[in-house]
Amino acid sequence: MKKHFVAVAGNIGVGKSTLVELLAERLEWEPFYEPVDENPYLADFYQDMRSWAFPSQIFFLTRRLRAHRQLLDHPTSAIQDRSVYEDAEIFAQNLYLQNHMNERDFQTYRDLYQILTGFLPPPDLVIYLRASVPSLQDRIAKRGRDYEQQIESEYLLRLNALYEAWISDFTLCPVLTVPTDDLNYVAHDSHLSLIVAKIHEKLAGKEEVVFEASEVANAKKDLE
Repeated sequence: MKKHFVAVAGNIGVGKSTLVELLAERLEWEPFYEPVDENPYLADFYQDMRSWAFPSQIFFLTRRLRAHRQLLDHPTSAIQDRSVYEDAEIFAQNLYLQNHMNERDFQTYRDLYQILTGFLPPPDLVIYLRASVPSLQDRIAKRGRDYEQQIESEYLLRLNALYEAWISDFTLCPVLTVPTDDLNYVAHDSHLSLIVAKIHEKLAGKEEVVFEASEVANAKKDLE
């Protein structure tokens, strides 16, 4: 069987880790979750974001690049929780736009990111999980992580806008966009099966793969 490398992308609380776990089990792929190494800059970063944003993001970037390389070298198909591209295109970009990273540091970071990712083959597929801010807030509340409960809706909205801008211009590999407001792949196995079918279509080379309105409407009946 052909080896595949798939990355799951999306905003905080959208359900990336859960989908990675479910797909890894269903497809018998190796799951790779976000690096668990504690960022040694975080405490300083939260005390003084502008001074410590650059080294903090460099730390995250190196860990994500290492994980990407490990996935490429893995002997079997693998699926990744959050891609290397999101660190730069979403989170570092947001720090810059919020004036937590100055122009010089941001351009240095971008140059390093672009040079290093240029040497790495992209995934075979990026699965982009799309969700509205109310859905994100509901899921964040339900999973109950203390450090996430103070995340403001405006922050999630800004990240959503950056995600949409990034994914609309992303051309390194095929993208499958999943409308998670209408699909509950945790509670309904049929929703997961629909996503799996779309993944197979994309990996088989079918260019136009979308969730048809009729498919989404049928899925929403399960949610009522």
